[in-house]
Amino acid sequence: MPYIRHGGMFIPTNKPYRLGDEIFMLIALPGDAARLPVAGKVVWVTPPGAQGNKAHGVGVQFKEDDTGRQAKDRIEALLAGYGKANQPTHTM
Repeated sequence: MPYIRHGGMFIPTNKPYRLGDEIFMLIALPGDAARLPVAGKVVWVTPPGAQGNKAHGVGVQFKEDDTGRQAKDRIEALLAGYGKANQPTHTM
């Protein structure tokens, strides 16, 4: 997500989060058995029943620390290898 400073991602969830909530994630990336621990904060919320039948969830901005930078770099490298998706995704 180039428009989110320090990188971030969308997390589909039914949990009720508010803007600014701090969260901790263990991210599992394809092809990697280890989970990546990342802290971040909620920067947008997609509520249930959102227009366009969008998935309910939150946009999370990674913290500006080593784990946040590592997550951003690894996700960007992974996505660069996929090219254009043939299936719908939660990316913008």
